[in-house]
Amino acid sequence: MNTNRSRLALCLTLLGSICVLGACSGMKPAHPPLATVDGRNGHFGMGRIIRLDTGEAVSFEALIAQLNSKEVIFVGEVHDNPEHHLIQVQILQALTHRYGSMPVAMEFFERPQQPIINRYMSGELDEDAFLKEVDWQGTWGFDYHFYRPLVLHTKLQGERLLAINAPRNIVRMVARVGLDGLAPKERARLASRIDLTDETHRAYMREIYRIHTHSDLEQFDYFYEAQCVWEDTMAENIAAHLKEAGGRIAVFCGNGHIMNRYGIPDRTRNRVPVSMAVILLHPLAEDVAFNKEAGDYVWLTGDAPRRRPMRMPKRHGKAER
Repeated sequence: MNTNRSRLALCLTLLGSICVLGACSGMKPAHPPLATVDGRNGHFGMGRIIRLDTGEAVSFEALIAQLNSKEVIFVGEVHDNPEHHLIQVQILQALTHRYGSMPVAMEFFERPQQPIINRYMSGELDEDAFLKEVDWQGTWGFDYHFYRPLVLHTKLQGERLLAINAPRNIVRMVARVGLDGLAPKERARLASRIDLTDETHRAYMREIYRIHTHSDLEQFDYFYEAQCVWEDTMAENIAAHLKEAGGRIAVFCGNGHIMNRYGIPDRTRNRVPVSMAVILLHPLAEDVAFNKEAGDYVWLTGDAPRRRPMRMPKRHGKAER
């Protein structure tokens, strides 16, 4: 099975690449692309870090300092953008230097793979055996060298690396037959509570669904259920760790799962009351306006070629209620 195509069909890569939400005319702007924040003055170019609630640029040092009180730090990415992976490592290293080591949770591993990860982190498996046993190419598929520095940093710190995602074969099944079409043993491998009631989230996902052709996904409701399966399962696994161990945790995932917070962040906070920050990494390929509710920080980066062009909704931020 072509796993990359399957992920695209289910909008994993789509949502991970949600940062192409600006104008989609296909024409290059007459000036270098710039970002703005709704209701705030000023324009921001590549390399700037924007604090969305104030609409002001902050330094990297200020960003790390402002994360002092946060228990859960979400850092997004576009999966195939190399710069994003370099920034993620920079953020994790800076957090470790300033606040001490912390566990790392990753979308890129499925929860049933946790015993394999534990064996690798303890030194029982070497890297080749680890990648073979988790079937990295089959279950994720993006270049492991993008993620290797995060994994090695966590291992060298003696911290836990947490697999938080739902099994992809079950998510694909939900997208085709719905949650009610799962057998009990399949349903038991997902979050015990999956919230399908957020109408703002549903409207946002419907717009994404509307502007793409999904030949193998005939019903939007099933598509939406699959998205919520991903996000509630990851949220439940993060919350379970926080309830058991407490402390601080860094979470790395695609931008689409944390955009507007109503993916993993809100679903985590609905399970355990914690302070959190959402950092989006945005490839600035064209002019874009951000709603301050899209996240807490946006780091504007260079763009990178994608495997296929994607059209997305034209604004970053929650739909009007």
